[in-house]
Amino acid sequence: MSRGVGMHAAVQRYLEERRRLGFELKSPGTELARFARFADARGHRGPLTLELQLDWAREHVTRTSSVTAARRLEIIRPFAAHHRQFEPATEVPPPFILGRGHRRLAPHIYTDQEIRDLLELCGRMTPQGGLRPLTYKTLFGLIAATGLRVSEALKLRLADLDLPGATLTVRQTKFHKSRSLPVRS
Repeated sequence: MSRGVGMHAAVQRYLEERRRLGFELKSPGTELARFARFADARGHRGPLTLELQLDWAREHVTRTSSVTAARRLEIIRPFAAHHRQFEPATEVPPPFILGRGHRRLAPHIYTDQEIRDLLELCGRMTPQGGLRPLTYKTLFGLIAATGLRVSEALKLRLADLDLPGATLTVRQTKFHKSRSLPVRS
């Protein structure tokens, strides 16, 4: 990068190249634009330093939201690797230097009693005697009984239920496959 080219131009070049390759980069694009404004506001030119990247990642981040800083650094890391082609002295942050930016929460397995309580609460929804309480009670009961994902349950149509064959067809699941589930009355 020549002395006259700012970080905004470098980020734009990176995003254009990645998008030509088919990457959408909505959220990362927004974050990288923020980084470019941060760097340009400080008059930064030349190779990226680890210090600049860490300063940006940690900006406006509290100790309780350190995952945000880690996520920001995960977003900037591929850009830094790309930028090193033009500025060989660019420092690429080591992976997970601030920890992991994405943390999966442990799933909660509902007990039979929790499911009964949930279905009872659904039955108390207003308007009493209306379709809403029945809809939610049926939806949560179906999910609990079959293990369907919420998105799968919401996509079901009446034609997916085969009463004589006692099966429920789940179409276009998470991995674009279909499957049949046995059902009993």
